[in-house]
Amino acid sequence: MLRRRFIALLAGVFTAVLAGSVGGVRAAASDDIQVMADTADGYASVSALGINGTTGGAAGPTVTVTTSAQLAQYAGANTPYTILISGRIQVSGMVRVVANKSILGVGATAEITGGGLVLGSTTRPGNNVIIRNIAFRNASDDSVSVHNGAHHVWIDHNDFYPAYDGSVDVKHKSTFVTVSWNRFHGTDKSMLLGHSDTHTADIGYLKVTYHHNLFDGSTQRHPRVRFGDPVHVYNNYYRGVGSYGVASTENAGVLVEANYFEDTAFPCHSASGYAESAPGRLVQRGNAFVRSGACETGGTVGEPSAYYSYRADSAASVPSLVTAGAGVGKI
Repeated sequence: MLRRRFIALLAGVFTAVLAGSVGGVRAAASDDIQVMADTADGYASVSALGINGTTGGAAGPTVTVTTSAQLAQYAGANTPYTILISGRIQVSGMVRVVANKSILGVGATAEITGGGLVLGSTTRPGNNVIIRNIAFRNASDDSVSVHNGAHHVWIDHNDFYPAYDGSVDVKHKSTFVTVSWNRFHGTDKSMLLGHSDTHTADIGYLKVTYHHNLFDGSTQRHPRVRFGDPVHVYNNYYRGVGSYGVASTENAGVLVEANYFEDTAFPCHSASGYAESAPGRLVQRGNAFVRSGACETGGTVGEPSAYYSYRADSAASVPSLVTAGAGVGKI
């Protein structure tokens, strides 16, 4: 975190010297460099399916949008774009995002309210997409929906407030996704992975990494998994979770590693299934349980390290790291 901020600070100083006092409709270039300082990790970093990691709209121009019409125009364009969101944008329904886009909030005030982002369609894929540094509020459906076979998606450093349905849903043969350093504020159906018990077409897909997210008074689905294998849930902070933390069902394989569960009565469901769903497989290691129940486990799960390199922080360090680093305005 410190190294990242130091690099961003140097970049901002350098850009400010070049930019001088020149004004314009675009955001200051220092903000652009700051939000682009990192690269995707976890499954989103894997070279597969014709994509060498997740780069978003880096190959295209950068534009700043301040209205829903502008956001829809550039998010739905057939060419790469880095799209900067400045301030609050009120949208209606779901804005469609197609391949090769970076949608990045400027500073600490970027917000999408009233609707959400849906990646791809049956005819135009939502592959190679980055969504960072945006607050999502009052979505009329999902805040972010990754579906229709979208792959290589990085959802990072956002704030999610309650939506009508899910906050971040991944389904319909989507895969190679990383959800990292986000903050979920009292959300209900926080993160669904896998459309339904009968949608067996998801088998072999749904490879998702969830790390360093803060679930702050949220209720359920952190995540709720069907079929995905191996799914990696590590270094997340579960604080005052109302119903349950992680559910592995329908023969999914989930590794729950070095998370911190605090005041969470049911950290994990797996061997007994959940609701109408059949049991899944779940392995837990190195987690901390504070005023919380036990993590239900069962079966074996493949190692995510077969796909990508990572270093898990100790569970004890998770509350301080994640509280300080998750959400908007922290990159």
